[in-house]
Amino acid sequence: MTISSSLNAGVTGLNVNASRLATISDNIANSATFGYKRSTVDFHSLVLDQSRGSYSAGGVRVTNGRAVDQRGTLVTTNNPTDLAVGGRGMLPVTPISAVNNTAGAMPLRMTTTGSFRPDADGILRTDSGMALLAWPANQDGVIPNFPRDTLGGLEPARVDGNQFEGDATTRISLGVNLPATDTLSTASGAARNLTTEYYGNLGQSQALDISFTPTIPTAGDPASNEWTMQVRDQAQGGLLIGDFTVTFDDSRENGGTIASVTDLGTGTYDATTGLITVAAQSGPLALDVGRPLEARGLSQLSDSFAPLSVTKDGSPVGILASIDVDANGYLSAIYDTGFTKRLYQVPIVDVPNPNGLQALENQTYQSSAESGAFYLWDAGNGPVGDLVGYSREESAVDVASELTQLIQTQRAYNSNAKVIQTVDEMLQETTNIKR
Repeated sequence: MTISSSLNAGVTGLNVNASRLATISDNIANSATFGYKRSTVDFHSLVLDQSRGSYSAGGVRVTNGRAVDQRGTLVTTNNPTDLAVGGRGMLPVTPISAVNNTAGAMPLRMTTTGSFRPDADGILRTDSGMALLAWPANQDGVIPNFPRDTLGGLEPARVDGNQFEGDATTRISLGVNLPATDTLSTASGAARNLTTEYYGNLGQSQALDISFTPTIPTAGDPASNEWTMQVRDQAQGGLLIGDFTVTFDDSRENGGTIASVTDLGTGTYDATTGLITVAAQSGPLALDVGRPLEARGLSQLSDSFAPLSVTKDGSPVGILASIDVDANGYLSAIYDTGFTKRLYQVPIVDVPNPNGLQALENQTYQSSAESGAFYLWDAGNGPVGDLVGYSREESAVDVASELTQLIQTQRAYNSNAKVIQTVDEMLQETTNIKR
């Protein structure tokens, strides 16, 4: 009966508008929740088979979803591990309860933002119990190649094991001028000595003794422009670890630069890089003396011995001062000595259909059949955005828009209630016909 179908349509109208009211109230309640994505509702008409000459109201049904692809504004904070994604993609996280449960696998959860701080075990986690997942770096800071379509390699980012760290010296640059007058036949032939510090594998301070002994020509001959360079390691009791003959150019075009370096059986010299390699106590150590005919490194000019610029990498043992996360997702520890060590790389998770993700509590999501399979990208590559530290993503809710929809929903609900009231009055008139 047409009147009965009108009554059913009115009831469905009340139900769907009640659902819409629930999503609006949820959105307004979470208008200040970081990373919150709007709940959405869509109405769809129900059409019944119509017989000729009559019409039956089918009513309406509702479907619910989340506008995950809508981004909130990024706001600045004072915590370096407050993270957000500047564009498409999400952060990989897992419940802290799964981290502590060694018997089961860690489930992948996704979130667009989070305030991560180390807990008692050093794991970076949010107050709501979500641990940040990342790929660990090797000791040298290199991130191995991990699979991108599985969780293999991902682990909770932990900083407690890196409170102290030393950085061994691997390279020393020698910017030293040797007196040209020392290679004259009238010179004394005394060696010029230089001691330079380096750091061992345990962060301890060690030293190299470097001597430059001029070759004195026969009386009356011109300057030899030749020196014997010897490198001794104090950490090995003064062991000779480098023995070389360095000859300098005396032409007008390249005067004072290295002409050639000849190793005398201890240590090696690479003319293409300008590096002398010696076997220090901590392992191979490169001394940058410069390439032939290059105005860098060792030089022979004038009459002064001048260690102008002696620099090295490495540092003594330092105490962890802070954590930094850059735009590429590299999480690094910064020590009070100025040394920076890469610990992890935080990937960005992406799925073909973000709005198809299954919403969970605490602004987290998991993949579903509607979203498609996830893939792990390097931050800033492919379709995903950069990783932004010192930032949180605000709620994507527009309160003004929600209040406007609230008025529309109220009117629609009242109108459907009026339909039910009208049907009731018409049925009452039908009943009164018998009287």
